[in-house]
Amino acid sequence: MNPDLLWFVHLGIDLGLFTRVEAIGVRKALGGKPTMLDFAQRLIDDEVVADVGRLEKLASMAAVNAKKGPPPTDPFVAAAELVEPIVPVAHKVEPPAEAPKFPFETLAKMDDKALAEGMKGLLAASVRFKASDLHLCAGRRPFIRKDREIQFISDHTLSSEDALRMNTILLSPEQQKVFLETHDLDYALAIVEPERYRVNLLFQKEGSAGSYRMVPHEIKTMLELGFAAHLETLKRLLSYHNGLVLITGPVGSGKTTTLASMVAFLNETRKDHIITVEDPIEVVQKSKGCSVTQRQVGEHTDGFFSALKGALREDPDIIVIGELRDLETIEMAVSAAETGHLVIGTMHTSDAPTTLNRLLDVFPPAQQAQIRSSVAESLRGIVCQRLLPSAAKGGGLVMACEILVNNVAISNLIRDGKTTGLRNTMETGLREGMCLMDNVIFSLWKEGKVSKETALAGISNRVLRAKML
Repeated sequence: MNPDLLWFVHLGIDLGLFTRVEAIGVRKALGGKPTMLDFAQRLIDDEVVADVGRLEKLASMAAVNAKKGPPPTDPFVAAAELVEPIVPVAHKVEPPAEAPKFPFETLAKMDDKALAEGMKGLLAASVRFKASDLHLCAGRRPFIRKDREIQFISDHTLSSEDALRMNTILLSPEQQKVFLETHDLDYALAIVEPERYRVNLLFQKEGSAGSYRMVPHEIKTMLELGFAAHLETLKRLLSYHNGLVLITGPVGSGKTTTLASMVAFLNETRKDHIITVEDPIEVVQKSKGCSVTQRQVGEHTDGFFSALKGALREDPDIIVIGELRDLETIEMAVSAAETGHLVIGTMHTSDAPTTLNRLLDVFPPAQQAQIRSSVAESLRGIVCQRLLPSAAKGGGLVMACEILVNNVAISNLIRDGKTTGLRNTMETGLREGMCLMDNVIFSLWKEGKVSKETALAGISNRVLRAKML
């Protein structure tokens, strides 16, 4: 059987997307020698998994792992031999030699000072290993994410007590109090400059869990991020002195990094007042050509809406919003874009039509006509992005993006509520810098930057898929 399918099932079970029993049922239903794509489609058809986005990510991870050979055990055979109810079993982990190390087995014997130093060392080692995230969760093995791939760094399962100690040892007394009372906490952790981490803590059924996102030391340029073919289009979007620019993509697609790169570009090329509202502040922007004011939700302001409302009284030229997530914030952002400010924000959406629908649908029916007219006038562009596993020998990630540039045709579609026609209009807007995600991924495959499996998992256009088969 293909290694990519075995990895797909192995990782899917490990991440809890489906059970071994469900995997065996799908395989029996397909018969013969199914491909990974056949298997994923059957999971969707049988309503075993509803989240297509997570299956796409799983397929990308499986394709990367398959290059090294099949998984250590056959998930189908292992499951078929079980006669008792299936119980998750921890596997012996052999982390890469350079991977971050920590004596998790002796954690209970450490005093607070030693544990704090150990946590700092673990985070620093994760940065050196070029991991993007570190996860410490009760009832789970510690793992990191590198190039979108999960790598376990120990076969030791954290107890609820150990996970709580590790996730709270670096908190201030005030932060500990908030976390233990609310069971949720987002904050920026700065240990030694320039080391910064975005941390999310929460409680789940087996105890506490912590996710530590590594914030890059240096702000990369848009060219370095992979926007070479679209650089002039992005610069044109950032040249406006008013209007709305949206950066979108799924979780972990690099939106924050792109946003920081854009702010850095504006900071170096213009002489304006920039106000950012973030939750939390990840990338510190030092004032250069512009005066940059950064505010953190929770510490400097109650929320995005109140911060945006206050920002309008601070004489800003450019307003950067970490996330457009509710009606009030979106309404204020559109209003600010109409009244002479360049507003840049992020949203968790996968493509341009979905972004516009999400942006507009938060408003009540009575306001639809008015808000469509406002967005049609104020929108400058939408940049949707995704990170794909690179086909290069050394691994890594490749940027794929979809760009909508507002023109007369796009504006009319938004105003008339005909967003279903956006894709056709974007296909004819190549001269204005527009592009579709499917076409960009197809080009990356033709250039040899991503594998065929990765490209097929990311392309929905049947014509392009047929050209690859």
